[in-house]
Amino acid sequence: MSSSSVAGSRVVHEADVLAWLRDRERLDGCSVVASMPDFSEFPNLSLEEWKTWFTETAKLVLSRTPEDGITLFFQSDIKRDGVWIDKGYLVSKAAEATGDALLFHKILCRAPPGQTTYGKPAYSHLLAFSRGVRPPVDQSTADVIPDIGEKTWTRGMGFHACRLVCESVLRLTETRTLVSLFCGQGGVLAVANSFGLSAVGVERSPKRAERARTLSLTRDGQGFALPVMSVE
Repeated sequence: MSSSSVAGSRVVHEADVLAWLRDRERLDGCSVVASMPDFSEFPNLSLEEWKTWFTETAKLVLSRTPEDGITLFFQSDIKRDGVWIDKGYLVSKAAEATGDALLFHKILCRAPPGQTTYGKPAYSHLLAFSRGVRPPVDQSTADVIPDIGEKTWTRGMGFHACRLVCESVLRLTETRTLVSLFCGQGGVLAVANSFGLSAVGVERSPKRAERARTLSLTRDGQGFALPVMSVE
């Protein structure tokens, strides 16, 4: 894969993400975003086995991003038996193993500050890593985002999170193709296209992959937004 993709184009592969990545050595001309599956989606794995899967998958994702691109992880922590599982730590552990530096770690609020939530926290992580990109200090942006934005489905990235991903790729890199792994219903793909980026999605679910191919932004009085949440 290279940066020769047509600007604003979109391709969605219905495939297992790990197999798709293993078939490729490096995604030249691309930056990558991943929101990796939660422990609840692996009923046959123990928590420790899932942690290993998660970290090893993050390593594979990082290894396929070129040095002039960035890898972004959008993840929400979980709690099991009173113990907090920090996914930000798990992806940072993977990045340390692959030699990728942390460019930023942003917190996006899923609920208003001061509100108590159960099971999942009131925030999500957005972490960006790279082996070659080193942004100047004057390109820094806010570390806490007060609203994650509307989502197209329960496990999707909010609209404001999708915008932040695309803005970061445009601001920090010369790459103009965004690869979205575990892309779900394609919210980040639609936002990437609206920014003029080419978008490549990988999703195993046929139903979600089909929606990801056609999802588009809606226009309202405030500009553009994702469509209202659908029910699978």
